[in-house]
Amino acid sequence: MWLFETREDDDGLPGPERLLAVLALVSGTLMSVVDTTMINLALPSIAADLEVASADVVWVTTIFQVVSAAFLLVFAGLSELVTRRRIYLFGLSTFVLAALGSALSRQLELLLVFRALQGLGAAATLSIGASLYRLIFPSRLLGSALGLSALVVGGGYAAGPTLSGVMLSFTHWPWLFALNVPLGVVSLLLAYRALPREAPRQGSFDVPGALLSMLTLAGLFLTMDAIGHRAPLWQWAGLGAVALAGGTAFIRRQRRAAYPLLPLYLFGERRFTLAVSASGLAFIGQGLAFVALSFLYQEKMGLSPLLTAWLFTPWPLALMVVGPLADRVNPSVLSTTGLALVIAGFVALALVDKNTGIVGSLWRVALCGLGFGLFQPPNNREMMASLPAARSANVSGVMSTTRTVGQSLGVALVGAVLALGLAVQVTLWLGAVSALLSLVVSAARIPLARRAMQARASSTVA
Repeated sequence: MWLFETREDDDGLPGPERLLAVLALVSGTLMSVVDTTMINLALPSIAADLEVASADVVWVTTIFQVVSAAFLLVFAGLSELVTRRRIYLFGLSTFVLAALGSALSRQLELLLVFRALQGLGAAATLSIGASLYRLIFPSRLLGSALGLSALVVGGGYAAGPTLSGVMLSFTHWPWLFALNVPLGVVSLLLAYRALPREAPRQGSFDVPGALLSMLTLAGLFLTMDAIGHRAPLWQWAGLGAVALAGGTAFIRRQRRAAYPLLPLYLFGERRFTLAVSASGLAFIGQGLAFVALSFLYQEKMGLSPLLTAWLFTPWPLALMVVGPLADRVNPSVLSTTGLALVIAGFVALALVDKNTGIVGSLWRVALCGLGFGLFQPPNNREMMASLPAARSANVSGVMSTTRTVGQSLGVALVGAVLALGLAVQVTLWLGAVSALLSLVVSAARIPLARRAMQARASSTVA
């Protein structure tokens, strides 16, 4: 396979070592991502078994997501001091041990503790995943590598409900957690054997910046979660005020810190800033669609949860087909073209009704998946390639945070629309608007990316 071929002038790892390292990253990332969607389907079973209220058991999912979101930038910054290899091994070990603890828990309070630890482990692995791909693969394959990363993340989100539904049909909810233990041990052994070693950066760690980052992201996520669960105005407004205050203080801290957690000068590179903005807007649409379509298929069309999960499969599969193009074509042109397809897909999905049928639903989801597949890998490549390799850990943290916040905002919008008593199709129209804004941002960077490709080609010839 071309991803694991070795050439004389390649940077990164040799082909055979590259394969082992990728297996470690894929298995570790897949566990973390699948877990974010897999447990949702088991919440009623957990509530009944532990004899707790439905409102309380929701925290089994929420605490995982809040902790994971809060620590993404922290681990990305910390990886420069202790190396990405050690952060990844720590995250994977923590996640696996916490999964075992979750499987053995028989009180909600204890389960929540282990779920928080799982979120901590997931944050460590997801925050630096993209930067490890840049460390492992040669520059000529960066787009394909990031396409593989996008496929794993997208496939994990889509596969979670299906896997959960199948397992719950044959076994009890603790096995959803226990499944991670043998898989995690194998992934941990592969990671210890294959992940590259690197020299740590000299300097200090921005502790105040890390605390403010955690406050900001946790407050922001809890605000969006409160909106999604139709909480009272005073509750989500108060949480939003905390997030805003934390974010303001965080930016001030980053401007004067000797070793900032997130160097703000990164956003002085327009290609990077536009790519981040386009990513955030696109992921709002994706997060919105995944939740809205679940309601649409089950409540409006009367489909089963398992069939609903199956209808999502064209989305991640399309990523596998188009990812390699990011290394051959202007990535901004690809991303903008993909977003046009996403908009068309959202509009088509907004017009779905109970008479649409399975085939009619599949091609609409496939159109969104094809569009997102054209958008995400090239856009991620733009984020990575627009800045020096030494800043790839920071870039990876921004990528993960942008994806998480965008998807969470999309989920919150679905909750807000449903709370207002509007039809679920309204959220899909909002997804089309979000994708349109992303397209406008993406189109603005096409000339910048063209000049960068011309400069890279000139330097190669010279």
